[in-house]
Amino acid sequence: MKTLIIIGISVLTYISSRSNPNTHNLTDQNQEVSKLQESIKRGLVVYEDMCINCHLTNGLGVEKVYPPLANSDYLIEKQIESIKAIKYGLSEEIIVNGITYNGTMTPLGLSDQEVADVMNYINNSWGNSIENFVTVKKVSEL
Repeated sequence: MKTLIIIGISVLTYISSRSNPNTHNLTDQNQEVSKLQESIKRGLVVYEDMCINCHLTNGLGVEKVYPPLANSDYLIEKQIESIKAIKYGLSEEIIVNGITYNGTMTPLGLSDQEVADVMNYINNSWGNSIENFVTVKKVSEL
């Protein structure tokens, strides 16, 4: 009898965990966090290879020459434009944190995966916490 009760409880526990939508949501959230963390790691490599010379290790750039990425109002408010700048380059005047920048950022020749990864790195570095998981699909649609 004890065995049947234990089996019954086990079956009910299994069924309730399978039908509980929160269990699936937690699993999905954990997978998204893991994907984001992997993307950030890859993005660091891209940043160190392609971006660090201008925007520096601390993401502060060089005032009036290379805009900051750390605590950048432009980055926060203009995610699409930021992705496009990484993907296609930028040769127009922009204002970042009240300072005008009018330099040229040449296209870096990055793949959509590399663009997504470096954006995720930038969005989550130097105190930035921009909740916008940039995917390859988002980048390819621009």
